[in-house]
Amino acid sequence: MEGASHYRITVRGTLTEHLAPAFEGMRIEARDGSTVLVGPLRDQAELYGLVDRLRDFGLELVGIEKVTT
Repeated sequence: MEGASHYRITVRGTLTEHLAPAFEGMRIEARDGSTVLVGPLRDQAELYGLVDRLRDFGLELVGIEKVTT
């Protein structure tokens, strides 16, 4: 995605397969009781939308990190 920033977003717990489509475009990695979503987001509005989805699914946000590719 051109012009997008890449993020690493960590939540406590494991995302089920049925929730994965809600985070299309993000790579999902399960790690020791947490889940990490990594991928491009166009802007802050898209980042906030993703955080809202995490909240709506009852997932506890652990951290958000902007990463360089």
